[in-house]
Amino acid sequence: MKLNLRQFFQAVNPAKTLDYAKADDRQYYIDFTAVRGSQLIQQLKRTISWSDSPQTCQLFTGHIGCGKSTELLRLKSELEEEGFHVVYFESSQDMDMADVDISDILLAIAQQVSRSLELAGIQLKPTRFQNLLKGAADLLNSNVTGLKVGIPQVGDIGIDAEENTYSLSLGIGEITTKARNSRDVRTLLREYTEPRVNVILEAINQDLIESAQKQLQQRGKAGLVVIVDNLDRIDNRTRNTGRTASEYLFVDRGEQLNQLRCHIVYTIPLILTFSNDLGSLTNRFGSDPQLLPMVQTHERDGSLCKAGIELLRQMILARAFPNLEPEKRHDLIPQIFDEIETLDRLCLVSGGHVRNLLVLLSNCLKRDEPPFSRQTIERVIAQRRNDLIKAITPEEWELLRQVRQYKTVRGEQEYQTLLKSLFVFEYRDDDEGSWFDINPILLEVNEFNV
Repeated sequence: MKLNLRQFFQAVNPAKTLDYAKADDRQYYIDFTAVRGSQLIQQLKRTISWSDSPQTCQLFTGHIGCGKSTELLRLKSELEEEGFHVVYFESSQDMDMADVDISDILLAIAQQVSRSLELAGIQLKPTRFQNLLKGAADLLNSNVTGLKVGIPQVGDIGIDAEENTYSLSLGIGEITTKARNSRDVRTLLREYTEPRVNVILEAINQDLIESAQKQLQQRGKAGLVVIVDNLDRIDNRTRNTGRTASEYLFVDRGEQLNQLRCHIVYTIPLILTFSNDLGSLTNRFGSDPQLLPMVQTHERDGSLCKAGIELLRQMILARAFPNLEPEKRHDLIPQIFDEIETLDRLCLVSGGHVRNLLVLLSNCLKRDEPPFSRQTIERVIAQRRNDLIKAITPEEWELLRQVRQYKTVRGEQEYQTLLKSLFVFEYRDDDEGSWFDINPILLEVNEFNV
């Protein structure tokens, strides 16, 4: 079998999230469960499918780029196979992540859930929501004259012109889209929605969720699940109250996020797992956040993790030869790399961060055509390393040396310095739990020999 270079280039695009439900994407999927230290997706799924209640709330986190969205889409697919109606959406498509409030999240959930239910033919009678939207439209139209906001008049809000029917998702979208694109409109909308958060919650529960649950049950469905992705990307700046955005949303207001009467999974910023508020967060939601660690390329003692390296090899080989059985792909390594050691070098230096591995491979393809020589690989690695070390201060080098020695990261300050910048990765093993190590691409610099 000959390598299709164009197809391979498209398959290793670091910006592409694999959708497990799609056959074309599933052929590239590699299950890293055995070398991540825990069966997180199985745990999330069991909490939902084994519950005797139609309402659960779970938190999911990890490094940006470690594969959370791919795993959540796998969760969606598996829950759908068990008969659940699952609404998955990326919150960054609905909100300005630099400026998020609790009402923004609830309106985004309401819009996405109502859209999904409408497409499924579920009949909704969202009287409370219609009244809320009419009030918001009336306020905005009367206060933003001259800004050319273009919000429909009160009587027209949510009306599908072609079908001449009411659509709740359309009505919410007509308002929130304008708010996302204008700080002035967003401020006015929040003046209306924030005092009415409990009313919005009641409207979501009664107008949408409870009505949908009954109709879904009549269709033989197991229940309603909502997966809210990308909330881990909110800008964590400190608010006027002295609380960060993540503390405010998930700790101070977490009780309200936990009131939706369906199964729901929120992604949350990783920094909350290093916060003094972790205990309060757990109390608000009734369970600990589930963290997706890196793929192990080495053990805690520094020895190689052969199983992890083999799965990372397969991640690359599957994107080159998706139609072949895993054991047969090894025979075709010479079409991509001059030798298997070159492939292993790329896998090891990625540190088990799957997007980093794809970035390195993509850069190789931009620079040269396969089979890649060790020289090409080293040039790409050197460029990536140089980009990273430009930002590291002498104090941060000292912190990195301590992490290398003790395998730990403590507190929010070290998180902000080391993990957010991808200088340090978190791993997990079955016996001893979490541990930390330096991004391998940094290990070959002189600063670690001081």
